[in-house]
Amino acid sequence: MADGAADRQNNIFTIPNLLSAFRLLLVPVIAWLYCGRGDYPLTAGVLLLSGATDIADGFIARRFRMVSDLGKVLDPVADKLTQAVALGCLLTRFSAIWWLLAVLVVKEAVMAAMGIFVIRRTGTVYSASWHGKLATCILYGVILTHIVWYSIPQRISGLLALAGAAGILLSLALYTLENIRRVRK
Repeated sequence: MADGAADRQNNIFTIPNLLSAFRLLLVPVIAWLYCGRGDYPLTAGVLLLSGATDIADGFIARRFRMVSDLGKVLDPVADKLTQAVALGCLLTRFSAIWWLLAVLVVKEAVMAAMGIFVIRRTGTVYSASWHGKLATCILYGVILTHIVWYSIPQRISGLLALAGAAGILLSLALYTLENIRRVRK
């Protein structure tokens, strides 16, 4: 790797990393707005802001070559923490959310263990794949629908939770296959 590329890879203070850090700061705000104030429209707005900064940090990182190993870790941590807290908030109103949250936690625990194993074996931190991004979009759709549709029927809530779980499990299966291939190389 050229020295310039190595410097970019190890750079901590980049716009994408700052955006990911900002998203981490939004997590308690989301919890407070939803559970503390019961302001669901504002909660949805802050969640959309978080999603917009997620899209922006990925675009900026790739477009302006600001991809860093820290960013490859910080970005998904911000995503998963936001998702877990939002689902935890929804548990106060929607019972079907508990198993969606459980699927997310199990997937992320498996992914963390696999990620550590792959990094140790290959020495490389890999970026998210398309199916991880798709699962994230589906999950945010489920979360936002539950936030803004206060009186969502239980059956629809359950179907949406099922769709979110299916996206998460599909992503887990595909990441597992990718990681097996990476380690075998």
